[in-house]
Amino acid sequence: MRLPTIRAIIDRRVLVNFRVQPDRLAALLPPPFEPQLVGGHGIAGICLIRLKHVRPQGLPAWVGVSSENAAHRIAVQWEDDGQVRTGVYIPRRDTDSRINAWLGGRAFPGQHHFSHFEVNEQFDADLGDKKPKDRVNVAMHSADNSASVLVEGTATDKLPDDSLFDSVEHVSQFFEAGSLGYSPAIKSGEYDGLELRTFNWHVQPLAVTRVESSLFDDRAQFPPGTATFDNALLMRGIDHQWHSRESICCEAISK
Repeated sequence: MRLPTIRAIIDRRVLVNFRVQPDRLAALLPPPFEPQLVGGHGIAGICLIRLKHVRPQGLPAWVGVSSENAAHRIAVQWEDDGQVRTGVYIPRRDTDSRINAWLGGRAFPGQHHFSHFEVNEQFDADLGDKKPKDRVNVAMHSADNSASVLVEGTATDKLPDDSLFDSVEHVSQFFEAGSLGYSPAIKSGEYDGLELRTFNWHVQPLAVTRVESSLFDDRAQFPPGTATFDNALLMRGIDHQWHSRESICCEAISK
């Protein structure tokens, strides 16, 4: 699927990341995707992103639209023309935009499910020498009652001591490199590609006080100990483009 280059601003993005037993992730992945490993663990998580000024490249920002969106994502690798590629597989996308929900998979890549979002945030524009105080509280519940997410946290300056990543720079580079995402198209066995290109990539650790996910809390999919919180990141004010990429056709994952 091809669409014009899209320009927008990431007004707020929260990435909540889990270290996961690889075989548990492999069960969720269609071929050719395999879990991308860090320290022997798979990496999967939740993205909660508010987009503003979304419009075709070349149009002024004031014509753009805004939306709250959520995605469950898995870091993956696959072989393409003899080379190993990395990116993310996104089994599910949710949005508060009915337009996005209807057009997703038709006019632009990836099916989108209509969902309700509750957002409570505090962002300090100028902290001076004070410690960061940015706070986020985002809840999502799908209209079809099949998916839900809740994340609460406060900005900080370091990762958890037990994180797989040894520095903020390390985790930042990992997720910046995973800019190409594939998600299920309307046609079974086909996966739409979408690439994120940022102009001012920056992440800040988020100290999470509460995280809930209908996927990662599902003990049938992830028994105790197979999916553990690793870290969370906050991004704000990121100017970027979305570029569609060729779809991948393969066998649909069996349910």
